[in-house]
Amino acid sequence: MADTSVPEFFQRFPMQRIVDQALDADLAMDDNRIVILFLWGRDCPNCDIAKRQMLLTPERFAWPEVRWLHDNVYDDPTMATRFGLHGIPAFFLFHRGRKLGRITSWPGTEPFVDAVARQIAATGASA
Repeated sequence: MADTSVPEFFQRFPMQRIVDQALDADLAMDDNRIVILFLWGRDCPNCDIAKRQMLLTPERFAWPEVRWLHDNVYDDPTMATRFGLHGIPAFFLFHRGRKLGRITSWPGTEPFVDAVARQIAATGASA
């Protein structure tokens, strides 16, 4: 189902849509980039806040060392169960198939960008 609250988000901030059944194969790709999995829900106010803030400065979230995935957990509840979600948005960071951590809720642009930059530096991720 389409995102109606911030309908232009995925056109202006391209992310690959993924579903639970395809996630493991995607994460197993031989890729040295960090994968950020953005779990959100349609008509979720906190998700919309995150999307709107990301659209204010999309270049700050466009690292060459990062590949973005997204899933609407209302349409794919097995993904929510898999990650034990108690709220959205949730962002999971992976490197070479290993989960590095999660950012739950939207902390704001600066804390989010700083956390991802630290992971890029710590892992030696590259484009």
